[in-house]
Amino acid sequence: MNEYDSNRIYDLTATIGFEKTDTKSEANCFVLNTCHIRKKAAEKVYDEIGRIKKSFKNLKKPLIIITGCVAQAESEEMINRESYIDMVIGPQSYHKITDLILNHERKKKKIVETEFDVVKKFDELGKIDNSQNKISSYLTIQEGCDKFCHFCVVPYTRGPEYSRPFTQIINEAERLVKNGTKEIILLGQNVNAYNSFESKKNYKLSSLIKRINEIENLKRIRFTTSHPKDMTEDLIECYKNCNKLMPSLHLPIQSASNKILKSMNRKHDKEYYISIIKKLKDINENIKISSDFIVGYPGESESDFIQTMDLIKKIGFINSYSFIFSPRPGTPASEEKLNSLKVSEERLKKMQNLLENLQYKNNKNYQNKTCKVLVENKLNNQAKYFGRTESAMSVFFNSNGCTIGEIIDVEINSFNKKNLSGFHKLNKEQAA
Repeated sequence: MNEYDSNRIYDLTATIGFEKTDTKSEANCFVLNTCHIRKKAAEKVYDEIGRIKKSFKNLKKPLIIITGCVAQAESEEMINRESYIDMVIGPQSYHKITDLILNHERKKKKIVETEFDVVKKFDELGKIDNSQNKISSYLTIQEGCDKFCHFCVVPYTRGPEYSRPFTQIINEAERLVKNGTKEIILLGQNVNAYNSFESKKNYKLSSLIKRINEIENLKRIRFTTSHPKDMTEDLIECYKNCNKLMPSLHLPIQSASNKILKSMNRKHDKEYYISIIKKLKDINENIKISSDFIVGYPGESESDFIQTMDLIKKIGFINSYSFIFSPRPGTPASEEKLNSLKVSEERLKKMQNLLENLQYKNNKNYQNKTCKVLVENKLNNQAKYFGRTESAMSVFFNSNGCTIGEIIDVEINSFNKKNLSGFHKLNKEQAA
């Protein structure tokens, strides 16, 4: 989500003459797009501001803009705490950034803009081309969340669920493909809650996938991040009927203890989650599942933890995230008594070791096998390329004859915990 927002912020600022620079000292404006899900997110922002201040100690002060969820949560407090900050703009207000910059330049006054104006935001973004021009591009279709999990700040920083109009999304998808995109990743805080009523028709995520699946020259479709309660039958069926939808799914469960799931207000239990995976496996036994896990949630016992570990083994998750619970101000869970940090750290280590072993086993299964890889870019080495498998595994490979954006056969000859390596099968002799 943040990558999509950052790219669109650049699209907007480019209309008033801003250009990206990789040289920090050349910048006359810094836009820090923030995420409040990270631990000590606000403190990380102030740390970054400190580094910028140090870099520009003997130079003209640049314009400092904080956007995203930390900006929404902290609001005026950010400017009151750090005078070096010039503007604070919430995630539903960044479409106003050009006007706010011009206004700041005229009046030289600090600005705080944190209105929830999501409808107008996407109307304005729809007028400006998405300039990502990447082989794999993100496309936001939905924002906000109505689930109110007790540990999560999203409903408070992004607001209630809002689904972009169906036609608006299809138009943006077609423009992306026209500009060279071969893979589209549909985004949302709760992406599978997408629901738009337009021209007397009700469109769901499955409707979007089916329509995008028809776009000529597009090769792959993915979506993230999902909630188990919104994995409906029509969406599951897309894995059978839409050939461009990749056999991989990120489906956070957080815990496999029904007691903890209830405490989290997740609105589903372990058995329901397992039933979703079974339905997907019945369609394609090779589908890969990734997830999120919170260790040390308030009230988590050793038994609760073991249940989660057992589920990880049962499902065989890959590419998953695990972290120790940390309270977010304003959320119900922040008022609960924290577990022992020492115990949580021990549990996290055990879980991460298990996840790493499963990842290693998954990668090992690719050894001496051929997989379909979407070529995303060429590395500095003349014959070295990077791409991803159908399950989104990173692959580095040698080739003397492939094209960026095509899908090729790559034979895997080595691996590690993070990625795969191999050669373009048609060029084995040259690569050797």
